[in-house]
Amino acid sequence: MSGRTADGPRPALLGVRHHGPGSARAVRAALERCAPAAVLIEGPPEADALVPLAARDGMRPPVALLAHVQDDPGRAAFWPLAEFSPEWVALRWALRHDVPVRFIDLPAAHTLAMPQDDGSTDTDRATDGAAPDATDVRIDPIRALAGTAGYDDPERWWEDVIEHRGTAPDGAHPDADPLAPFAALAEAMAALREAYGDGGHHRDPLREAHMRLRLRAARKEFGDDLAVVCGAWHVPALARRTTVAADRQLLKGLPKAKVATTWVPWTHRRLSRHSGYGAGIASPGWYGHLFSAPDRPVERWLTKVAGVLREEDYAVSSAHVIEAVRLAEGLATVRGRPLAGLTELDDAIRAVMGDGTDAPSSLIHDRLVVGEVLGEVPDDAPAVPLQRDLTRSQRTLRLKPEALERELQLDLRKDTDAGRSRLLHRLRLLGIPWGEPARSRGSTGTFRETWQLRWEPELAVRVAEAGVWGTTVHTAATAKATTEATAATSLAEVTALAEHCLLAALPDALPVVMRALADRAALDTDVGHLARALPALVRSVRYGDVRGTDATALRDVATGLAERVFVGLPPACPGLDADGAAELRGHLDATHRAVALLAQEDNPPQPPAGPRTGQRTAPPARPADLRARWADVLRTLSERDTVPGLIRGRATRLLLDEGALADGGAERLMGLALSPGTPPADAAGWIEGFAGDGDSGDGGMLLVHDTRLLALLDGWLTGVPDGAFTDVLPLLRRTFAAYDTGVRRTLGELARRGPTTTTPGPAPAADTDTPGFGPGLDRDRAAAVLPTLRLLLGHGQRGFDDLTEVAS
Repeated sequence: MSGRTADGPRPALLGVRHHGPGSARAVRAALERCAPAAVLIEGPPEADALVPLAARDGMRPPVALLAHVQDDPGRAAFWPLAEFSPEWVALRWALRHDVPVRFIDLPAAHTLAMPQDDGSTDTDRATDGAAPDATDVRIDPIRALAGTAGYDDPERWWEDVIEHRGTAPDGAHPDADPLAPFAALAEAMAALREAYGDGGHHRDPLREAHMRLRLRAARKEFGDDLAVVCGAWHVPALARRTTVAADRQLLKGLPKAKVATTWVPWTHRRLSRHSGYGAGIASPGWYGHLFSAPDRPVERWLTKVAGVLREEDYAVSSAHVIEAVRLAEGLATVRGRPLAGLTELDDAIRAVMGDGTDAPSSLIHDRLVVGEVLGEVPDDAPAVPLQRDLTRSQRTLRLKPEALERELQLDLRKDTDAGRSRLLHRLRLLGIPWGEPARSRGSTGTFRETWQLRWEPELAVRVAEAGVWGTTVHTAATAKATTEATAATSLAEVTALAEHCLLAALPDALPVVMRALADRAALDTDVGHLARALPALVRSVRYGDVRGTDATALRDVATGLAERVFVGLPPACPGLDADGAAELRGHLDATHRAVALLAQEDNPPQPPAGPRTGQRTAPPARPADLRARWADVLRTLSERDTVPGLIRGRATRLLLDEGALADGGAERLMGLALSPGTPPADAAGWIEGFAGDGDSGDGGMLLVHDTRLLALLDGWLTGVPDGAFTDVLPLLRRTFAAYDTGVRRTLGELARRGPTTTTPGPAPAADTDTPGFGPGLDRDRAAAVLPTLRLLLGHGQRGFDDLTEVAS
């Protein structure tokens, strides 16, 4: 298939390693020498129409060709290209010289129609000699050549022989003939294929047959003056003499699908992954530096390193850089390397700039060796309508995609931040997790949101998949929410969907979701399901108020659901085993929080009538007082002997925290639970429910400050029979191990000193020698802090008056 002239073989077969800067420089030099009439590149032929976009100013690598099945966008494949990829260099050279470009690999229409064995085009790109993954049984040619040369590390051999070519201090290329390296590499690959056979990935024969057919077609169109840029492994197959009939026979009957192709941004971090991308490289940032540095790559690299370390407040001077350069070059000389590689540079950084620690090296690896670079593509690149709407929204909201993970704080009282929140929630509903909610720092208000943002290249596929729901993010999220509401089978699914609809501001979907919610709630009789659904429903009511959404219907459903939980909870408790009791305890806590929030929503603070009278407008009457009804349920649970001790103890604790127990009520219930007639295991469960750290984390502090409860607990514990003590010890250990170290130490001191009383009644005066205890409540001193407390908590006048009433 190839002839030879004085300038070299025709066509010129330029075997490369994908994402190799040495290969990229050699390809550029070879193209300058050959000046071909056309350039053929390993890639999907469907991308031929996208070639002109690579010359646009808005195109900045790393980028990738994306092909996906139009009817099933989830079946997709990427062909990533970095600035230092030989294919990208060849593509840009051809565009600058107005030379036609053709992609010659097996069409994506066939590749994506074949059964997916994790051998998609991403994996197939391991054909250049990169370490193959588990689906590729072909030998690793780079490892084989490195072993022949006496190297135990194939990456180090490749760097020394290929990547460091042309990176001499003066920047001069050492080869007089730019085609010589490709001839040598082709000869080596031919020897490997002869020794080990052509066996490799099962698609290699198909791909090579199609490449030969495309090469023949190009020779008819442009003549023999061609340059072919492909993985080095394929060069012997392309040079092999075969017949057109034989190649067509191999491709006969292949499945075919209708595909769409486009350019999408890529990242250096994604290039560095070996899982899911067989031709991934370990150090894209370093390779990019080797490719772009005009001269003295070691000195320039260590200067970059010094700049990054100074930004992180490391004391790095010019003297450190000079000394690190000398050490790296000395190590390369001792190790017989033509140029200091990453191993030598890392050793020099650790020794000179890091004082022997690995901290600087880890930082440099993330920032420079890999790097967080996100490419860009032109606005007029082909895209589904949903992607175009998303791009417009990102610009309007000034929310630019970035490869580096960053935290975004939102104040929902601001229009722009509220719009950002709606967009991110709608994308999550569509299965496009650009942002993930995170815990807010410094504020627990419902008008605050915190997000962790990171744009991954694979999200482009998610956007294409979501395009079936609509042409805009809003309409697509609405359509998906209504469909999921109809298809949902559990109450928890529908309540979570209702929460998402309010967060994403989808008023058109909410009525459908509410109907489904009412239907599921009416049919579900499992109190566990009802209790699990209630918190999300109540949160949705709060979110609706914060975002200005009418949540009246949702509030009514939440109230009805709470009442059903009140009725069904007591009958569900008797007869539970330990695991069932533990699960129900979680539902008890969640319902308690939900009732408190729902009561706040039902009784919003009223503005004062005037500063003189201090009178307030009475809240609207409620058909049922949720707090009072919930307190009755807790009392029932706390006093019923058939209820497991864990649940009785937790109900007692919740009543105590709410101030719903009469004086001595907690001591009475604790005395009954720890009476001699109670089985020790049940009593230990009661203690775990009562004194275990809940959401407030103050279970231990309760015992520290209430010596009567501590005395009851101590008296019971000392009276547990020896035979039963071993059984209750794990429960007690689990309870007390959750306390802070200081709390456990204080409890130990109080137990050693001995409690002051074990009988119900007014609390005795605490021991004045005990740190943190006083002789009693000083109401004047307590009232003095109320104004400051009001400011810290952000309460209005009503909250201040309530605090005053409590203090008085």
